[in-house]
Amino acid sequence: MKKTMPAEIAAVDLGSNSFRLQMAQLVDDQLVFHDSLREMVRLGAGLGKDKTLDADSQYRAIDCLKRFGERLRGLPQDAVRAVATNTFRVAKNAPQLLKEAEAALGFPIEIIAGREEARMIFVGVTHGLSASHHERLVIDIGGGSTEFIIGRGFEPEEMESLYMGCVSYSMKYFADGKLSEGNLKRAEIAVREEVQGIHRQFGAGNWNEAVGSSGTARALGEVLLEQGWSNGEITLEGLENLRDFLVKTKDLKKLQLAGVNAERLPSFPGGFCIMLGAFRELGIQSMEVANGALREGVLYELVGRMHQQDTREETVARFKRRYHVDARQARRVEATALALLKQVEPRMEHAEAAERHLSWAARLHEIGTSIAHVGYHKHSSYILEHADMPGFSRMEQQTLSLLVRCQRRSLPKAMLPEIIDERSVMIAALRLAALLHRNRQDISLPELEFDWNGKNFRLRVDEKWLAQNPLAESALHAEVSYWEDAGVEFKLK
Repeated sequence: MKKTMPAEIAAVDLGSNSFRLQMAQLVDDQLVFHDSLREMVRLGAGLGKDKTLDADSQYRAIDCLKRFGERLRGLPQDAVRAVATNTFRVAKNAPQLLKEAEAALGFPIEIIAGREEARMIFVGVTHGLSASHHERLVIDIGGGSTEFIIGRGFEPEEMESLYMGCVSYSMKYFADGKLSEGNLKRAEIAVREEVQGIHRQFGAGNWNEAVGSSGTARALGEVLLEQGWSNGEITLEGLENLRDFLVKTKDLKKLQLAGVNAERLPSFPGGFCIMLGAFRELGIQSMEVANGALREGVLYELVGRMHQQDTREETVARFKRRYHVDARQARRVEATALALLKQVEPRMEHAEAAERHLSWAARLHEIGTSIAHVGYHKHSSYILEHADMPGFSRMEQQTLSLLVRCQRRSLPKAMLPEIIDERSVMIAALRLAALLHRNRQDISLPELEFDWNGKNFRLRVDEKWLAQNPLAESALHAEVSYWEDAGVEFKLK
């Protein structure tokens, strides 16, 4: 069943160079983009050698998000999706900044992995292009990373994310502002060394058409057009002409190019070298410039979720097939876990999200048995945290990993959330469901009364049923001990 669409939906892209807000409406099943905001925050420029963001960059980020939050005020929670990219992925103090950022924006922010970023970029780019059945190469140069994607139609097939971006490379190779032959050469060689590792999958011959997205590609397209070096597309000849122009200019402060505004100028040399290095290493001769990018992909994904076409559901189904999950057992555990969670949902702040995560975790809690039965919960946890899972943010994967890691036996204190954390409720529900279905058969369970008050757990079970199921009774008493060892009171009535 489709959800009722809000009057407006929004995507927020917290990039390493700029923060962007894109508003849209759904008209006749088509997205109509009608308002947008962009601020050149240059968050990646505040990332020190110790991978810590400085105070100034954090202030710029929060200040920007307060303005975005004002524009989004009044929209329902499920009408907005905010994603953070490379700088949030690598910064050591990102968790603290994330809390302040969410408070400023007024909505949750997801840190997405590089390959997930690449997937959504491809979706956003291809929705803005003419329909095609041939292979397309999409290159998106961000502030801290560059995504390479090959796909057909709206479906990406090959995805890579390399840690090189217009901000990071400009700071590394052009910090002195000199556009010298040496600086340009060193930057390009560094790019080609990175890209060389993906040449086999992304080199010429693997695709029919190349497309560039995001700010660097658009700026380069405008520069080449204004200089008369192309018709608006990016060409190898045009890039080589631009390189000669930069060398002659010598100093970034003296650089004046139509198509490059003052805000983008500090990050322009690094982005140019990444594009030129990619062109030469992958054998690209010309590239179309696309209007769509990550934020458009986020919006299309958001619409899909509202229409019950959630990429995450497709991913879970694919993982169940790949890892040969016992579907019947997964359904048993899922049904019981969700029934237990339902009893405490009135006291939960994020009940709907908890239900989704618990459902996915229950369906995937045994995928580690494909590696080894002994310690399978640890194998399951590792797979869910580190595998490429289209549709899932890095934080969602970490939550699933935590749930399945804590599904049985002793509870690792270092990993266990505080009892007031709603993830602890999901852990308890999954553990009890797995325990009660240990015999892997369809059985009639007694009425279970499960309670959580933010301080402890309580489970009430029919005494006669326990007497008839001594193995289950023993396991439940052991469960009480496991929680007590972790410092949590778990009462069995």
